[in-house]
Amino acid sequence: MADKKVEMESRGAYRSGVAARLAGLPVETLRVWERRYSVSGADRSPHGQRLYSPEQVRRLGLLKRVVDLGHPIGTVASLPFEELAAMAGGLPPPAELAREGAGSVPLRVAVVGAAMARRLAAVHTEPPLEIVHTCSTLEAAPAALPGVQLDVLLIESSEMSADTVPLVAAARAAAPGAALVVMYRFCDSATVRRLREQGCLVARVPADPAEVTVLCSSALAGHPLQAVLPVTPPAAPRRLDEQALAILATAPNSINCECPRHLADILMMLGSFERYSQQCAARHADDAALHEELSNSAGQARVLLETALERLARADGLPLPPSLA
Repeated sequence: MADKKVEMESRGAYRSGVAARLAGLPVETLRVWERRYSVSGADRSPHGQRLYSPEQVRRLGLLKRVVDLGHPIGTVASLPFEELAAMAGGLPPPAELAREGAGSVPLRVAVVGAAMARRLAAVHTEPPLEIVHTCSTLEAAPAALPGVQLDVLLIESSEMSADTVPLVAAARAAAPGAALVVMYRFCDSATVRRLREQGCLVARVPADPAEVTVLCSSALAGHPLQAVLPVTPPAAPRRLDEQALAILATAPNSINCECPRHLADILMMLGSFERYSQQCAARHADDAALHEELSNSAGQARVLLETALERLARADGLPLPPSLA
């Protein structure tokens, strides 16, 4: 009970697990970032638990996005919010920044989902959420939202599937300019990816309705919980086929080292996964881009380990195929 009181008195403070989820980070990653780089400056409860403010959670979300774009965490951990936002794709418009900075100014929210509207009306959040309109169903939103002045369109649906995506798109079209937050209890990963590709901030329904304000503020700040990773280019063709790897795995060497065998085993597995992912891309049109990315990533790892094994083979006089000899 004491911990709960501390959290409530800390102006919307969130423990590490909640803060990590809202920022789109594994909690283990957040702990490593804190230990090595002190990324947040979060306060601690009397029991030593880190407590994150909504502003710190938004900054963690920006750090996640910037790291996903290829910047090492060690070089960006201490950068200010504005510089991180610029690196991640730009700051929110001035009016939204002013709204973020003024804790007493409410965020105007239209809620799709009567149960969530009731839950939000029963709690105090910072900044406050002003519910300007409520729709009981997603199907009713396109007709009900035009003309409503709002900052965030908040959609709650217990179950989501591919059939939900066009309904969300229609609701969004009826509220141009509003940030969009989609919350679910059960949803397949392909649907989550499709919604995020359309610019929605997507998350599971939080246990504490007060956490919804962090989702809304994050959506207004213009950074999703999970950023789209840069596309990995296709890897070079294989230099070591299965036969060459089998020969290297069993060839005797002068120092009785097992590394060639281990590297050959890993390369066989990587090559197999690379081909398997290519087959998945051909079979599943909805997930083709994801499986192509997986195949390319496996191929890049394969190229690095092929180079390492080739270097090891030359150093120890192991047999290489004629193309590499």
